[in-house]
Amino acid sequence: MSTRTARRPAPPTWRNWAGNATARPLRTVAPSTTEALAEVVRRAAEDGLTVKAAGTGHSFTAAAVTDGVLIRPDRLTGVRRIDRGAGTVAVAAGTPLKRLNEALAAQGLSLTNMGDIMEQTVSGAVSTGTHGTGRDSGSLAAQVRALELVLADGSVLRCSREENADVFAAARTGLGALGVISEITFAVEPLFLLTAREEPMALGAVLADFDHLVRDNEHFEFYWFPHTDRCVTKRNNRSDGPADPLPRLGGWLTDELLSNGVFQAACSLGRAVPATVPGIARIAGRALSARTYTDIPYKVFTSPRRVRFVEMEYALPRAAAVEALRALKELIDRSDLRVGFPVEVRVTPADDITLSTASGRETAYIAVHLYRGTPHERYFTAAERIMVAHGGRPHWGKLHSRDAEYLAEVYPRFGEFTALRDRLDPDRRFGNDYLRRVLGD
Repeated sequence: MSTRTARRPAPPTWRNWAGNATARPLRTVAPSTTEALAEVVRRAAEDGLTVKAAGTGHSFTAAAVTDGVLIRPDRLTGVRRIDRGAGTVAVAAGTPLKRLNEALAAQGLSLTNMGDIMEQTVSGAVSTGTHGTGRDSGSLAAQVRALELVLADGSVLRCSREENADVFAAARTGLGALGVISEITFAVEPLFLLTAREEPMALGAVLADFDHLVRDNEHFEFYWFPHTDRCVTKRNNRSDGPADPLPRLGGWLTDELLSNGVFQAACSLGRAVPATVPGIARIAGRALSARTYTDIPYKVFTSPRRVRFVEMEYALPRAAAVEALRALKELIDRSDLRVGFPVEVRVTPADDITLSTASGRETAYIAVHLYRGTPHERYFTAAERIMVAHGGRPHWGKLHSRDAEYLAEVYPRFGEFTALRDRLDPDRRFGNDYLRRVLGD
């Protein structure tokens, strides 16, 4: 008889979308109901294990990393209730935004605003403060009307403006620190049309007219190509119709071939030969031409993103955006940095969510990216100094180096959030290294 001890298989490794965060949880589970999710949390508490829920991994941070119990969203999906009278939809927390958008459109409904990627789960997107751009309409979390939350002891808490309002104010951007979301109720409205106007502009012209461009459009954003003075601007406004969608070939050429296929090859070349980056940027800045089309919201707001990258984004007071962008351009122009990805700029109104990046102030977002595998530390560190100098708040799901001491300075309600965390999760059942850094312990 063999005396060898059979080796237990190593736990499966979880990786985020960008590949820069990994976890080896002791257990991986995929509950399909709120009751099953609550039982997972209760068992973890009995076993003294931490619990984290991971969506599709579109966060660039280690927010979902755990060596305890990892909850996967695959089975906790689907629309649960639509209330047309109240203008709401209740959806299971693991539902991808893509499936939600498609289901709503089939019912003649839509979210008011959304980001440009819809691969995330609804709970992951809400918890990390995912946003689009809007003069009057804010982040996904700002469109939440109620939450169902599994707490550290396995109990289930409902919260809204009328019920457990203090938890609702915090949990809409809760970072996974207060509990595991099992269901989200969003505000929705009848399906509408947006006319998208996309056109190149010079960076100097965009910055000179930034306030007017934001004021005069329901949804304005732009992408600036470093090493050039070229931008692509996007203005989305409601339309009475008729619908005039992009032709299939034209949309494929821009969104798939140029924005994904050719861009992928250009990024690979830039990573291998950094000296080529400025020339590639100049070509890219001229490659996309103006276009106008009219379609339902998710087909205008969202677009495919198949080129993998790492990203840092800061939320600044809207009035500081132009000065910060000029400083960022000067930084790149006078350095030997080679930046092959556009800088993205968006806006949102102020909201009343405790740790929302737009909490209490009109906000402009400046996002910097680099192709995955390209050394990003110098660029991100230098850009972060500029953002911090303007009172910037880092996006909770994107790379940054800030800690609880800094964040307590830029979030007036930071202490309110951490006090609530102490009450709801005193044993840090939902804690991990990322939360220790950004919230303290």
